[in-house]
Amino acid sequence: MNTTILIIVLIVGVVLLALEVLILPGGIAGTVGVAAIGFGVWQSYLLYGTRVGTIILLCAFALCLLTFLWIFKTKTWNRFSLNEESDSKVNQLEPAVKPGTRGTTISRLAPTGKALIEGEQVEVHAVNKFIDPDRPIEVVAIEGYRIDVREADDKRFEH
Repeated sequence: MNTTILIIVLIVGVVLLALEVLILPGGIAGTVGVAAIGFGVWQSYLLYGTRVGTIILLCAFALCLLTFLWIFKTKTWNRFSLNEESDSKVNQLEPAVKPGTRGTTISRLAPTGKALIEGEQVEVHAVNKFIDPDRPIEVVAIEGYRIDVREADDKRFEH
């Protein structure tokens, strides 16, 4: 293996590590990057001896460190970060929504979906089966932010 290929392997390893941090989660690019750097350093020890191998090991470490410092200093990280705020909210139940309140499904409840209850679109959970859209439902229970419902004509939950 000549010196040019050795340098290319080390640079590819550093680039793969940077991609792992910035873009490609999951560990595969990082693992391949570490393996490429390790292979390059190992080959340098075999081909050029302990002194040159140690120098290349230190250079590879310094190159990784400088690359990550550059990524964070130039705010490259911010280009890949989510900068928008989420304005979604959990079910904020009005006092009018309580067990026994009726509504209509908007989406299929399989077992969770959307329903219109007291003029509000809320996320609900079917307790006994899947419920198709545009079906009448009744609130059975409210536990925290979870609204359990059943089809209004289903008599299994009546007392």
